[in-house]
Amino acid sequence: MKRLLIFILVISPVFSFYAQQEHRFLKLEDCYALAEENYPLSKKRDLIAKSSEYTIDNIAKGYYPRFDVFGQATYQSDVTQLPFRPPGIEVPILRNDQYRAYAEVNQLIYDGGNLKQQKELIEKQTKVSEQQLKVDLYAVKQRITELYFGILVFDEQLRQNDLLKNDIKIGMKTVEAQLVNGIAFRSNLDLLKAEYLKADQIAVGIRNYKKAYLDMLGLFINLELHPDTQLETPQNIVNSLEIKRPEIELFNYRNESLELTKKSIEIANLPKFNFFVQGGAGNPGLNMLEVGWKAYYIGGVRMNWSLTGLYTDKKQKQIIDINKEQLDVDKEVFLFNTNQSVKQQNAEITKLEEYLVSDAEIITLRNNVKKAALAQLENGVIDSSDYLREVNEENTATQNKIIHETDLLLAKYRQKLITGN
Repeated sequence: MKRLLIFILVISPVFSFYAQQEHRFLKLEDCYALAEENYPLSKKRDLIAKSSEYTIDNIAKGYYPRFDVFGQATYQSDVTQLPFRPPGIEVPILRNDQYRAYAEVNQLIYDGGNLKQQKELIEKQTKVSEQQLKVDLYAVKQRITELYFGILVFDEQLRQNDLLKNDIKIGMKTVEAQLVNGIAFRSNLDLLKAEYLKADQIAVGIRNYKKAYLDMLGLFINLELHPDTQLETPQNIVNSLEIKRPEIELFNYRNESLELTKKSIEIANLPKFNFFVQGGAGNPGLNMLEVGWKAYYIGGVRMNWSLTGLYTDKKQKQIIDINKEQLDVDKEVFLFNTNQSVKQQNAEITKLEEYLVSDAEIITLRNNVKKAALAQLENGVIDSSDYLREVNEENTATQNKIIHETDLLLAKYRQKLITGN
């Protein structure tokens, strides 16, 4: 027991370390998969499957023999009797109160395919429910994507913030040297220190925003994400504009379900045949002229054909046709809106690609100006405020490029989600 305890104490931190390392590196596709598995809505998947299984099992029992037990006590105003009395023969007179208790076994022979149709309809309705769940979970992917790229932007901003603070440090060292030599004012150094502290505050704000996004992402994927969690930058993609959203399949399944419902109406109006055996005791029995409790049995084939459904058959089918037309309109509206979103996203992608062409040139020019400003600061031509202005201008240009790059990649992944590809 001591050896086992020592082994557990030694090995547990190792497992804990590797578990933590595993959660500190994530890919976008991993987040999609984990969210779909752990999002509370996913629990409905098993419930839908079980409900369908039980319902179909109950329908299948319709082919089993059906056992029924009946009992009745009646009083009737008149009974069967001979219109004359034969001489020398005593004819019993039936009582007005009569009793019967019996059991009956029915075995379905032909139902016009009603049970089979019910099973197919349940299977199709199950597919509708499962596809609706996919549609609902698809919206979770969109939220995951926004959180994921938001964290990537924060990571880039923190890296750029470090570069900004490094440039300010270089200026501080230059001014400190000038201060020693008596060619700079203390206020110049204070200005740089204040700007450095300001950059530190910005970094604190970014880290807090990043933590909030990581916490939200962690809730979706059911993992406790560390602040040092690294997210892999997704690859650049070229999207197909063909619409493959899960909603399209949902519209198709609903249409097929309505068609099966329409067919069920026709089948419900067909005659049904079953074999039956009935046995019991009655007072009187089958022989109406024999007084007293007597056992009996009968068997045969029974037809059941309800013609009431023929009154509403036509209107019910017309209602289903109207529902199908409404479904077609809903599908058309969905495709129209989706194509509009695709075009808007295309315009956004084109705009960001044009921005990035000039971003690189702007950064190069701003970097040249910053270097010149540093040289001028070292030679006492400009003061620290002039140098800071150029540092901030280059930082702004770089920040814009970072945001444009991430926004472009996000726009492409948004387009991927919009089209369902």
